[in-house]
Amino acid sequence: MARSRFRGCASQQLVGVVGLEVHAQINSNTKLFSGSPVRFSAPPNSLVSFFDASLPGTLPMLNRRCVEAAVMTGLALNCTINKKSYFDRKHYFYADLPAGYQITQQRKPIAVDGVLTYSYFGEKKRSQMIRKSVQIKQIQLEQDSGKSLHDDDRSQTLIDLNRAEGQLRVDANVSVHRPGEPLGIRTEVKNINSIRYLARAIDYEIQRQIDAVQSGRAVQNETRAYDSKSGFMPEPNLPALIVYEDNASLPTGIDPSQAVVVQKIKDRLPELPGVKRDRLVQTYGILPEHSFTLVNEDGLMEYFETLMKTTQREPRKVIGWVTNELLGHLKQRDMSVSQSPISPAHLAELLKLQETGRISSSAAKQVFQEMWRSGGKTAWQIVQEQELGLVHDSAQLHSICQKVVDSHPDEVSALNSKKVLNKLIGLVQKETKGRADPVLVKEILQQMTQ
Repeated sequence: MARSRFRGCASQQLVGVVGLEVHAQINSNTKLFSGSPVRFSAPPNSLVSFFDASLPGTLPMLNRRCVEAAVMTGLALNCTINKKSYFDRKHYFYADLPAGYQITQQRKPIAVDGVLTYSYFGEKKRSQMIRKSVQIKQIQLEQDSGKSLHDDDRSQTLIDLNRAEGQLRVDANVSVHRPGEPLGIRTEVKNINSIRYLARAIDYEIQRQIDAVQSGRAVQNETRAYDSKSGFMPEPNLPALIVYEDNASLPTGIDPSQAVVVQKIKDRLPELPGVKRDRLVQTYGILPEHSFTLVNEDGLMEYFETLMKTTQREPRKVIGWVTNELLGHLKQRDMSVSQSPISPAHLAELLKLQETGRISSSAAKQVFQEMWRSGGKTAWQIVQEQELGLVHDSAQLHSICQKVVDSHPDEVSALNSKKVLNKLIGLVQKETKGRADPVLVKEILQQMTQ
């Protein structure tokens, strides 16, 4: 299990200081210190090795995949990777830990001193993106305890040593102080399993402590953390954990496929969300808020970039179709991007018809709706079937414009007004069901009234 800690603060006379200890399960096929498989919702105690049950004489076997995952997490969070780290025993006595201790990394964990940079939009100006960063104190590998299952009907607590799989848990350490003064006494809120509840718990605890300090009451240290001086000792059954910077640093005789090599893991590190957003803004010139939408919706960024490879339209004109039309339809039907009946290639064809003046913008939206419903017809097929193409015939448009002008003499007398001209253009579009070339219609109307 990887664990990270970071701190941040608010800006008031009395400010809150928050340290989060985040417990996250590593995505691996077997457990951290045994060969027992990891499988969600398996029957209780069905995935328990002799070591998991703490039978005498059993020894831990470190899972290399978990070490690599911890190193990758450290790299993603800009941490320093310790080439040599150590395991410790954290002693406490509870039924969910039959050995009486938990294997963790207290003295020298695998990664330290990282920074997480994040972005958000200003409350008053949505287009203003604000960047902030929080410190990552450390990332450590830690054995998970068992899961306590409480049977209230029988007044019993049962233990599942499959381990507490599939959960993200957070412990929040909260204190308040005045800037420039020593940190206040902290309290710990444990085992929070929801981001929403975490925010509520922190807000509540900060306000509770501010009220206590302002009324002259003392804040009690209610943390249930263990004192490292008395609760920890070096783990005697595990040697130092060694990772290597690159293949050149491997000692003679070490099989590279069996070693944890930082450079190899760094090469596999995927493009991180912040890097993706910056690249989208710089490459396509789209707004920061659009980059957030593309990255946050699974598969939407890939859809947009595939579309951009097959269309000549400006990215800022394309992005609206992706984030408004496409995503809007997907959200209404609770569908994922991969389930979209309109492929990037088919949407590119529709955009080309609009860009080249074959259809109007309103007709393009009609075609999009029909493409969604038909689930296979191309944009051009729909345009032909429903006669949605723009009318470019000058003689035909001249006749329609003359009819509109003759039936609206009052408007024609005030045609120097842009508002009136737009009204006449709208009347022509109504006659043609939105198919008239707006540029040509404007020219004809202006010529008729000069």
